[in-house]
Amino acid sequence: MAGKAIERYFSLEERTGMVTGGSRGIGAGMAIALAEVGADIILIQRDGNNLAAKQKIESLGRKAWIYTCDLTSDEDVSGLTARVLKDGHDVSILVTCAGIQRRHPSHIFPKDDWDEALQVNLSTVFTLCRDVGAHMLTRAPDAMGHRGSIINVASLVSFQGGLTVPAYAAAKGGVAQLTKALSNEWAAKGVNVNAIAPGYVATDMNEALIKDINRAASILARIPAGRWGTPEDFKGATIFLASKASLYVSGEILTVDGGWMGR
Repeated sequence: MAGKAIERYFSLEERTGMVTGGSRGIGAGMAIALAEVGADIILIQRDGNNLAAKQKIESLGRKAWIYTCDLTSDEDVSGLTARVLKDGHDVSILVTCAGIQRRHPSHIFPKDDWDEALQVNLSTVFTLCRDVGAHMLTRAPDAMGHRGSIINVASLVSFQGGLTVPAYAAAKGGVAQLTKALSNEWAAKGVNVNAIAPGYVATDMNEALIKDINRAASILARIPAGRWGTPEDFKGATIFLASKASLYVSGEILTVDGGWMGR
């Protein structure tokens, strides 16, 4: 009985997910999680020679494809979804996890870094949501009226300002509001739009914080769970938001932060 219930609510068999940032860190954890419950995965990568995530997904018996794209290029991003759809992929899950970090005191924050951070962390997210969302709206709904699931990756700085990361904070605040705005338009049409807001996670993006002994210690002291997060910690939330288990969940910013926001 339990097995049937799990399959009914959480199986992603016969669905295809498109994931940015899936070659490492949180994004890889999210992509692999979707594959573990049955989805085939389109990986959007800058480096087409990085095959680790693709090979892992294929080892699970799922199909995986790599499409290269420079997410700092509006032109590249604007043509990406058309390329994917032209090849016959019926995308019903979108995960926008790719992100970059630029740290400088705000009074000397370079405009070029601001522009790059906003492009990758917000403008690219909007473009992919718009284009993949438009495709989802044309899909035939399933028996529950569902057409697709979009999962954006927000951040604790969607709620808090952070330190020396004004561009990242502005972009991730934008991701949270974009998620809600799209949900308002698309939830009634069978496309759920949600976001996951990671807490402090031991990945390459946070390397500078981890190496700052005093700052790292102060962060750890505030996390009720008593540890930094890992990519594995995002698997359950990703499966939930992509699956039938969350059909009545839309416009939600789900924090996966070891209790940080409740402190």
